[in-house]
Amino acid sequence: MKLNEIRDNDGSRKGRMRVGRGIGSGKGKTSGRGQKGQKSREGVSIKGFEGGQMPLHMRLPKRGFNNPFTKDYAEVNLGQLQKLVDAGTLATDGTIDHAALKAAGVARGGKDGVRLLAKGALTSALRFRVAGASASAKAAVEAAGGSVEVIEVVAAKDKAAAKHRVAQKERAADKSAKQAAARG
Repeated sequence: MKLNEIRDNDGSRKGRMRVGRGIGSGKGKTSGRGQKGQKSREGVSIKGFEGGQMPLHMRLPKRGFNNPFTKDYAEVNLGQLQKLVDAGTLATDGTIDHAALKAAGVARGGKDGVRLLAKGALTSALRFRVAGASASAKAAVEAAGGSVEVIEVVAAKDKAAAKHRVAQKERAADKSAKQAAARG
C-alpha cells in the first residue's frame, strides 16, 4: 500500500443531500419542507406558538420585580481588607479607592463603585474613598484611626445624558451668536 492509495472506507463519508433538483432526486419540488405556508419558507420563528391557544409562557404567572434603577456595588468587608494588609497585598499609605481594591482582587464587578461593610475586624488605620459605607463600617474605620470619604458616583447613562445636554446648550449658544453677528 502507498500513501496515494489511502482512502476512507466505503460508506464512511456520506455526501450532502442536494435538495430542489427535480422529482427524480426524491427531494425535489418542496425540498423536504412539506407543503404550503409559513413553515415551508426560510427564516421562520414560531417558537412558543401553540396554534392560537394561549402559549405556556403566557399562561404562567409572573413573579418578582427587576428594578431598572438599582445600583451595582462591589461589596467589600473590613475583615477581607485587614487580611490583605497583613499579607502586604494592599498598601496602607495613601487613599484606597475602587481601582486599588480591584487591583488587589477584592472588588469584583461594581459598576457603581465600592461599598464597605463591617463584617470582620479592622486594626489598621486606612483612608478610603468609596461610593458607600455602612454606618457600622464607617465607625469601625474611624475607631481604627482611619477615614471614609463617600463620593457620589454618576451612572454612565446619566453622564451621557448630561454630556448631551451640555452639547445642546453649546450649539444653541453658537447659533444665537451667529444670528446676532448676522444682524449687527
